[in-house]
Amino acid sequence: MLVVVFGTGRCGSTPIVEVVSRHREVGFVSNLDDKLNLLNLKGTWNNRLHRLSPPRDPKMRPFGDRRKLVELGRFRIAPAEAWKILDRQVAPIISAPFRDLGAEDATPWLQGRFRNFFERRMAAQRRDVFIQHLTGWPRAGFIRAAFPEARFVHVVRDGRAVANSWLQMGWWRGYQGPEAWHLGPLSPEASQEWEDSGRSFVVLAGLGWKMLIESFERARAEVPASHWMQVRYEDVVAEPRRYIRDIVDFIGLRWTDEFEREFAAYPFEAGRVQGFRRDLDPASLHQLEGAIGTTLRAYGYETS
Repeated sequence: MLVVVFGTGRCGSTPIVEVVSRHREVGFVSNLDDKLNLLNLKGTWNNRLHRLSPPRDPKMRPFGDRRKLVELGRFRIAPAEAWKILDRQVAPIISAPFRDLGAEDATPWLQGRFRNFFERRMAAQRRDVFIQHLTGWPRAGFIRAAFPEARFVHVVRDGRAVANSWLQMGWWRGYQGPEAWHLGPLSPEASQEWEDSGRSFVVLAGLGWKMLIESFERARAEVPASHWMQVRYEDVVAEPRRYIRDIVDFIGLRWTDEFEREFAAYPFEAGRVQGFRRDLDPASLHQLEGAIGTTLRAYGYETS
C-alpha cells in the first residue's frame, strides 16, 4: 500500500516520515537513491540502513540540500522526497508544477511511469507499506489515478511558522515576486492583499501557505474519509507517542516492541513552535495575521 505523507513544505512532515519509516515493515525512496539517481536504485536495503543510521538531530541542519547523505559529519540513510529520481524516472511534472496535479493530468503514459516507479521498488523492498514524502502541492488526485487505494497523511503547521521558515530558505524565490516563485500566479484577491501590505515578503509567504492549504482542502474533499488523516505538527511534538501511534494505526501497522525502541530513541524538538514570534517584528506579524488569520483560526491556531 502506498502512503503519502505531505504538507506545504517546512511543515514538520520530515521528522514524522523519518520516525514512522523506522518501522520494519515500511519501504521508501531514500536520499541515497535520489543522490545516485542515474543508477535507478530500487532501495532493497533502505529500511535496514535507515534503522542503523543515527536519528535525525533536530538541532542540526544538513549542509547543502536535503538530498545529501551527510548531516554535519553523520552518515545517514533516510526517506527523501526524491525529486531528482522522480524527474528522471517519471517526469519533471511531479516535482515542479506551478499548480496542483489532478486526475486529469495522469495521462496513460505518465500514470504508467508513476505506477511502475513505485511498484518496482515495492517489489524489491518487500514491505507491506511504502511511504512517499511530498511537499508543496498535494497532487492527491494525480496519485489516486495511479493508486486508488493510496492513503494520505496531511501534516499542517501554523502558517506563521511556515512563512517564517520559507523566508529563511535558499530555494524560496518569493523575494523576486510571485512571478518567479514555485506556486504560480496569485488570485486577484491575494494579489490585492499583497499590494495593500506594501508588497511585504512576509505577507507573500503567508499567502503562499494559504494557497497550498486551500489546495489541500480541495484535495481532501475528493478522497474517501477513511483514506485521509490530518495532524497538526504542534500536536505531534507536544504528544509524539499519541499522534505517531495514531498514524501507525491509520496505515495498518502494529506498534511492536522493536518499533517502541525506535520511537523512544527518536527526538522531537518543540522549541521552534513559537519561533516566528522571535524572528518576525511585531508589525510584520500583525500584517501576516491580517492576511491569513481566518485560515489560522479555522485550524485551531490563536491569533493576536
